[in-house]
Order: sequence, then C-alpha cells, then structure tokens
Amino acid sequence: MAGGGFVPQVGGKNYQGGVTAFVVITCVVAAMGGLIFGYDIGVSGGVTGMPEFLRKFFPATYAKTKDTSENEYCKYDNHLLTMFTSSLYLAGLVASFFASGVTRVFGRKMSMLFGGLVFLLGAILNGAAMNLAMLIIGRLLLGVGVGFANQSVPVYLSEMAPAKIRGALNIGFQMAITIGILVAQLVNYGTAKIQGGWGWRLSLALAAVPAIMLTIGSIFLPDTPNSILERGHTEKARRMLQKIRGTDNVDEEFQDLMDATKAAKKVEHPWRNILQPRYRPQLIMCTLIPFFQQITGINVIMFYAPVLFMTLGFGQNASLMSAVITGTVNVVATLVSIYSVDRFGRRALFLEGGMQMIVCQIAIGIMIGLKFGVSGIGTLSSFDANLILFLICAYVAAFAWSWGPLGWLIPSEICPLEIRSAGQAVNVSVNMLFTFIIAQGFLSMLCHMKFGLFFFFGGFVIIMTIFIFFFLPETRNVPIEEMNRVWKAHWFWGKYIPDDAVIGATATATATATATADLNHSKYNTTVENILL
Repeated sequence: MAGGGFVPQVGGKNYQGGVTAFVVITCVVAAMGGLIFGYDIGVSGGVTGMPEFLRKFFPATYAKTKDTSENEYCKYDNHLLTMFTSSLYLAGLVASFFASGVTRVFGRKMSMLFGGLVFLLGAILNGAAMNLAMLIIGRLLLGVGVGFANQSVPVYLSEMAPAKIRGALNIGFQMAITIGILVAQLVNYGTAKIQGGWGWRLSLALAAVPAIMLTIGSIFLPDTPNSILERGHTEKARRMLQKIRGTDNVDEEFQDLMDATKAAKKVEHPWRNILQPRYRPQLIMCTLIPFFQQITGINVIMFYAPVLFMTLGFGQNASLMSAVITGTVNVVATLVSIYSVDRFGRRALFLEGGMQMIVCQIAIGIMIGLKFGVSGIGTLSSFDANLILFLICAYVAAFAWSWGPLGWLIPSEICPLEIRSAGQAVNVSVNMLFTFIIAQGFLSMLCHMKFGLFFFFGGFVIIMTIFIFFFLPETRNVPIEEMNRVWKAHWFWGKYIPDDAVIGATATATATATATADLNHSKYNTTVENILL
C-alpha cells in the first residue's frame, strides 16, 4: 500500500483471556460519559432556534428572524448567541489540563465522577436561568464536566478492553455521543410544541439525566489495572486484570503493564517529556487528529442543524425533524464503525469516510450556491430540500463511521503510559479549542462566506485524508503496551523511536519489522520525501 501507512503486525502478542461480561458491562457504563457530551451538542442548536428562548435572551436576533428582508445567510449572526454554544468548549479546554492531573493521580473513575457532578450542577443552572449571565455560567460548568469526561472515558475504555475488540469498545464512547445527540434532538422536537414558551427550559434541564447516569455509574465502576498499578497497588492491579480477562493466567500481559509502569514512573514531567523526539508521532497525532476532526465542519451540522435548515428555508418543525433524521443517521452509522473497526482497520474507515465527506460537501456547496447565490435570497423546491437533506445525511454517516469515533480512539490507544494522560489532555484540549472556534465563528462565517463555507471545510477534508494516507499506521489488534512497534516499523516515524522504547522487543524483531516495512514502501519513499522536502 502506498505512502507507508500499512505496517505488518510483527511481534504482536496474543495475551491469555477472553472477552468477559464484566469488561463489556464496565465499558458500557463508562461510555455513558459520552451521553453528556452528545446531549449538549444536540440540544444547543434546537434551543437557539426556539422563538421564546431567543425573545428572552437574544431579542435582537429574534427581531432579525422575523425580518423578511434580512439576508438568509445572516439572520442568526450574533456573537452572544454563539457564545451560548461555544462557552462550554472554552471551559472544557481549560478543564482538560486539570483533568489530566486528576486522571493520573486519583484514577480514571474519579475524573469521571467529578465530571458528572459538575455537569449536573450546570444543567440545573441552565434549566433555571433567569438572565444571560446565569445561562453562561451554567454552560461553563457543563464545559468543565465535559472536559473531565472526555479526558478520562476514552483512556478508561482503551485500558480495560482486550486488544482484539479495543476499537469496538472504545467506539462505545462515540456511540453514546451520537445517542445523546439524537435524544436531545427528539427532546427539542417535543418541547418546541409546549404551549407557554417554557419548552427550552425542559430541554436544557434534562441534561441532568445523563449527568446522573454518569455520576452513579462512576461510583460503582472499578478502576483500570493500568491506573491501579500506576498508583502502586501491584496485587490489586493483578487481581483486576485477572477479573477483566476472565483467567488467572495473565502473567505475560501483567509483566508488560509492570514494565510500562516502571518506565512511566521514571518520567517526572509528562508535559515536558511528550515534547521529546521519541514521542513525536504521538504528539503530532494527538494534535492533528482532533484538529482535523473539528475542521471537517461536522459540528456546523450537529450544533446548528435546526438553525442551518431554517436558514435554507425549512420551517421550524421541519428543521427540528430534519435534525432528528440526521441524528438517527449518526447513530446507525456509528454502529457500522463498531462492526468494522476491528475487522477492516482504522485506516480503511478514515480513508473511505474522508472521500465520502468530500463529495457531499462539494455537492451541498454547489446546490446552495445555485439556489441562494451570494445574496441569500432564494427558495428550495421539495426535491431540492430533500436532496440537500440526503447529502447532509450521507456526510454525517461518513463522519460517524470514520472521523467521529476514530478521532477519540486513535489518540487514546497510541500513547505509552508515561505520557498517556498528557497525550489525552492534548487531544481533548485541541478538540475543545477548535470546537470553540468553529462554534463561535460559524454563524459569522456563514454570513460572510455563504455557500463557500462548505468548500472551505471540504478543502480541509481533502488535506486530512491525504495526511492519514501517508502518516497513520494501522493500529488494529495491537496491544497498547506494544504500540511502539508500529511506530518503529513506520517508514517516516521509525527514525524517532529508539530501540529501547519497544517493550519486550528483541533487536532482531525490530530489525525484521523495520526491514519489512521498508521493503513494502521503498518504491514510495523517495517520492514522498521529495514532496515533504
């Protein structure tokens, strides 16, 4: 395969033990952390499209929506309105750095518990909000909860799951996000019909339900063997590993965990060490993957689906129903990813999803450009509206089985223990930073760039698909304690990985892996390196 992406699984270990009901149940409970993230993503766009919510908190925007002479692209262009959505992600960005230390020192489950409690408090404040300040403070608390959950849950899932189904179990987090989005969209569709104009309060307050689920679940969850060992409880970690693997014969896997922990304890400053050349692949991936995930433009659809559909001429009920349809597609497509990720690998899903998103975004941009031009004045026929909805659904489906779940899976599984919490913090903080930027800037971008906005995001999808093709090796079925073998064997990243970083690897095995990878890619290396130079 071209570009050095494929790496043979040389020297990978098959540990004893199987998939136990215990590990599946604990991973399902932990993945509920995605519900709080997903519910908020889904609820905010529907609420900002409710007239009574706009009348109370954003009267200027409400007046613009009633002005028939206003440019359709610009009706919702209000920075305070977008701050309602984006403030959560700014708080999540800051919280992720504190969550890194809590996750490392006190364990993954304590980080999840704290996140659930703070999110619960934010949901109560939002539901009871009497003014804009109360609304924004509630959103900031929600952001702290999301920052802690997003920091701890993907790491928890990757550490608990056996290598052969790690992808499927980890994607449970993304599955919970998509379910949360769909539930929020259904709630919005129902509450918008409530007489008296208080439906938005119910939509916001019901965020307390997934927060309670995460909080209660975290109390009863066990911590991961990695985390227990990291805090010095050797025998307790062994017993937990035996329990989640369903066998007493865990000596080989436990020894690898011990080796990884010993190496991690020698690292006093994970934030300083992640900048070392030996961790360059992980740092680059933990930075660029969440950046690319957000620059796909997916949250334009997820945050502002009802607003976007109303901008395109759908009525309020039709807009909310269209959002429900895209949310349903999101859930179903994530099931495809759960089925496929450990069978066909991460790269195959990344590449197919990227190409499908490119086609859909270009087609949507062309259609909107033809119908509304730059003036923002125009109408959609029933056929046109259905076709745009179909293209948006196809785009959402592509994201949901590729960049959505894999954007969380890859960073959580590639980092060695000594930098794992720092790497996940980088992943979450970059994700939150660009989620904030896009959420804050989208409505202004739509007003100024108009239909060209879809070409803008489509261009980035082309860049990131090329990046994956050349620089991401396949990590399917590789134990996370042996992930450095994959980087060592990669045509580009191998030069950064010292031999002693490959746990349990003999010089022969490393040389064999590198030689095999070089043989597979020798005819491409010269071309790629010339491009890079």
